[in-house]
Amino acid sequence: MMYFGAMRSPGEVIFGCGQRKALGLVAKRLGQRALVVTDQRLAADADFQAMMVDLKTSGLIVRIESGTLPDVPVRAAVLAADAAREFAADVVIGVGGGSCLDMAKCLALLLRHGGQPQDYYGELKVPGPILPVIAIPTTAGTGSEVTPVAVLSDDQRTLKVGISSPYLIPTVAICDPELTLTCPSTLTAIAGADALTHAIEAFTAARREVAPGLTQERVFIGKNAISDQFALTAISLLWQGLETVCADGGNLAARSQVMQGATFAGLAFGVAGTAAAHAIQYPVGAVTHTAHGAGVACLMPWVMEWNRPVIGTELDQMAAVMNLADGAAVIPAVAALFARIGIPSTLSQLGLAEDQLDWVADQACGIERLIQNNPRPLDRNNMRTLIEASYFGVADLMRDAKAA
Repeated sequence: MMYFGAMRSPGEVIFGCGQRKALGLVAKRLGQRALVVTDQRLAADADFQAMMVDLKTSGLIVRIESGTLPDVPVRAAVLAADAAREFAADVVIGVGGGSCLDMAKCLALLLRHGGQPQDYYGELKVPGPILPVIAIPTTAGTGSEVTPVAVLSDDQRTLKVGISSPYLIPTVAICDPELTLTCPSTLTAIAGADALTHAIEAFTAARREVAPGLTQERVFIGKNAISDQFALTAISLLWQGLETVCADGGNLAARSQVMQGATFAGLAFGVAGTAAAHAIQYPVGAVTHTAHGAGVACLMPWVMEWNRPVIGTELDQMAAVMNLADGAAVIPAVAALFARIGIPSTLSQLGLAEDQLDWVADQACGIERLIQNNPRPLDRNNMRTLIEASYFGVADLMRDAKAA
């Protein structure tokens, strides 16, 4: 079991300063008619406009869809796909943060297979390859440029929904740290903390019983030997660079460390999956309307504390790449880093009301895919205890709790 692993990734990942200038050469190998997905702010950016010139100079016909909204409302995706259908794109290019990249994946799916996003909610519902996607992130956090997930918001549902399929993994990811130089410090912190949470949850995920069908029957297969390597590297890079880049956004070396860390974290959790911090954040985010990265990072030290009895080996391995004395130092160090870069340390600071704790516990327990991926089991009583501890900031509330 120790040597079991899986890797799912884009066919090509291009990383480095200035590599956005390779877009035209990359795109013309994949198609002739490019649908470019971004948001209104980026559409006016000089770097974006230069990339559009590059595409046209390389012989591509370009249509720009610049209406991407945060959290990708389902209705907006449907309208955008309908509007773009006559253009007959043969390649889709996403430029921007996680929402822009998720929108690009969703449009590539709808333009190839038709239907509504609701037809594909959940895992393994996409029937086959989508239009080729080139993903160009301008933030360092979600890892969407390398993952099999597109997250949307559906006004018919309380929580965000996801489409998960290996077919959603972009064909090419172009990761240019220079595109993150204008990212504000607050967004840099939230995105980077999100990436570190991805890496930690992937590295400490439950290890599933290995069977020949595991990789074909699940998108997220739990902890494994290959994703562990990406996760540990991501933890090391983000630990080295995140606080520096939050203090000095012009530090290109730190920008590069954090962007590479976010991409590696995406490669890790895109196979291993995430766990309880993400399960709890979804209902918390729904009622507090706070950023996803801030929510999962706020929760991460508390979830690690709950998992501590079963992740001793992983904490020791993390300590080694973080240059800490031992595994016991890891959770306090992660919590302190998040506090220094401005992440709220409790759910009360995040804006959750005390009378919502039971509802959050009920909703989080209902996200079975994530709860089952947590290394230490959580039943409803355990979940309520964990949420109460993270609300009041009192780890001792979890000390005597027994796992389900």
